[in-house]
Amino acid sequence: MGLIKLIIDGKEVEVSSGTTVLNAAEQAGIHIPRFCYDKELSSCGACRICVVEIEGMRNLVASCVTEAAPGMVVNTETTAVVEARKMVLELLIADHPQDCMTCEKMGDCSLATYCHRYGVKKSSFEGVQHSYPLDDNNPFIVRDMNKCILCGLCVRACNELPGKDNLHFANRGFDRKATTCGDVPYVDSDCTFCGTCVTFCPTGALTERSLHGTVRRWELEKVRTTCPFCGTGCNFDLCVHDDKVVGVMATEEAVVNGRSLCIKGKFGVDYVHNEKRLTTPLIKKDGEFVPASWDEALDLIADRFAEIKEKNGPDSFASLSSARCTNEENYLMQKFTRAVMGTNNVDHCART
Repeated sequence: MGLIKLIIDGKEVEVSSGTTVLNAAEQAGIHIPRFCYDKELSSCGACRICVVEIEGMRNLVASCVTEAAPGMVVNTETTAVVEARKMVLELLIADHPQDCMTCEKMGDCSLATYCHRYGVKKSSFEGVQHSYPLDDNNPFIVRDMNKCILCGLCVRACNELPGKDNLHFANRGFDRKATTCGDVPYVDSDCTFCGTCVTFCPTGALTERSLHGTVRRWELEKVRTTCPFCGTGCNFDLCVHDDKVVGVMATEEAVVNGRSLCIKGKFGVDYVHNEKRLTTPLIKKDGEFVPASWDEALDLIADRFAEIKEKNGPDSFASLSSARCTNEENYLMQKFTRAVMGTNNVDHCART
């Protein structure tokens, strides 16, 4: 694939042929606003917030679907471009709740970010506003359609990443909405609650229920970790506040999974603070389980394994591991069984 050169905001940029203007600007360190565009999804050029001015072209063009050409001269912040973006923002907030101070997405909302960037405080358009009921009758996702800006990211994310095809656009004109088949609540739809739609939503239309009423987004400490639920090795960021895990957020830097997670990875970490979770080893004494130190528990296990091996031979021992553990954990299990216990009696749950 050949290289081409173009000028963006007076800066010469060299990119691969076929690169869009938006991506070319990104490579040059120039951020062009976007709502409907994401690099992991197909482009549709619908929101028009990413419009730019290209010399020689009569109209402003959507940079996310316009291919860069040799010698092209692009301007991303001209008067015409800024006015167009302000118009788009005013049209959006004309039918958008002005409850930013109490919105769960405040601090991580693209609509609020761009309104601040262009000084859009209110809309000059007046008219009827939607008043959709809140969809919060499930333990994972809160859906507020009044805050939806129809960018379509949730629809494409659901269709293109997990391939669930649970979300679609329904109706036309003012009544158009991104929703489930039959416009039923999430809990009654085919949703598997992987949370992909929440990850891509740029506003407060889709949010994690676990974060509601707990903390503001900018107060979260993010800790990169590997999902413990299976051996795939997905990465994500644990959301930590006051030394407590309050949720999970996908990260673009995850090599294995990108921003795709399953229901366990996205919403299953609440077990960490479950009051029924064992936090210390238990040893049975006189028929009752009593707390013990790790050293005491491990010494007991080692002594009992040694007794079994000495009394009944190595083949009296067997280990059963899981295909949902990591490769490293399974390797250690079979290594212990063969090298320490002296038997090849190793099996795992997925063999059949």
